[in-house]
Amino acid sequence: MRAFQIPDFDTPPRLVDVPSLPPAAGEVTLAIEACGLNFADLLMSKGKYQERPEPPVTLGMEMAGTVLRLGEGVVGLAPGDRVAAFNGQGGLAEEANVPADRCVKLPEGMPASHAAAFQVAYGTSHVALAHKAQLQPGERLVVTGAAGGVGLTAVEIGALMGAEVVAIARGAEKLEVARKAGATHLIDAESEDIRGQIRALGGADVVYEAVGGELFNQCFRATNPDGRILAIGFAGGEVPQIKANHLLVKNLSVIGLYWGGYLAFHPSVLTDSLAQLFDWYAQGRLQPHVSHELPLDRAAEALELLRQRRSTGKVVVTMR
Repeated sequence: MRAFQIPDFDTPPRLVDVPSLPPAAGEVTLAIEACGLNFADLLMSKGKYQERPEPPVTLGMEMAGTVLRLGEGVVGLAPGDRVAAFNGQGGLAEEANVPADRCVKLPEGMPASHAAAFQVAYGTSHVALAHKAQLQPGERLVVTGAAGGVGLTAVEIGALMGAEVVAIARGAEKLEVARKAGATHLIDAESEDIRGQIRALGGADVVYEAVGGELFNQCFRATNPDGRILAIGFAGGEVPQIKANHLLVKNLSVIGLYWGGYLAFHPSVLTDSLAQLFDWYAQGRLQPHVSHELPLDRAAEALELLRQRRSTGKVVVTMR
């Protein structure tokens, strides 16, 4: 089968032929239909992600496809079932062996491109806003990177939960995407005095911050007393330094979230969240936004779209 792999952390990923292996006990083999890309795939390809598997590594953290084979002891799944799975790697290939307990059956009629774009982006935003920040109706939610893979879902879910959403993104085209997802207020990330613009709206009650650097600092200073700041990622490349005395004086909370980390110590947080999200999708209340869909032999180009920030929502690679 074909797989898009990094041979080592100093060599660009490439498409190679690898053997198709039988599933181990507790695993299933998936015929992958689509793989959703994430900024973390870029970090993993350079050995800079918090999880650092030893090369060779097939990239692609989340995938959707059809169950081909069952490993020993697997119950609740059967060949032919359509599922989504978060495996941390292996999605940019024609097949993958993944733990059965990481597979979620898809709602009827959900296309593979939506399923592959769903788990990490929607899961991160829902766990962050509902479980961690406990966002309330009527609160003002500021979202940075609001047209990106996770940021756009934070806009959509925040609006669905009744928040007043302020979207920060670069340029009119990306801001329009955020507006269509439910944002009430739009701020260009390249404009001056972002702090002042947020404060003019009444300040932030919750900040969903995925960029880092100076943008984090601007939002931090615009957060209202008793506000919550969600540290989601640092797509801008600079990890901000937080002044603890400011946390104290304003009674602020800075909350970190690594969605995949819950698999190791509290997986029910993720499974309960995904159950709610798939239910919303089945009701037509969530509309995944896939700006680019490319075949496996153009996987390098798909990753470059993320690197250059030329995409909105998700980039998906298809196998069949």
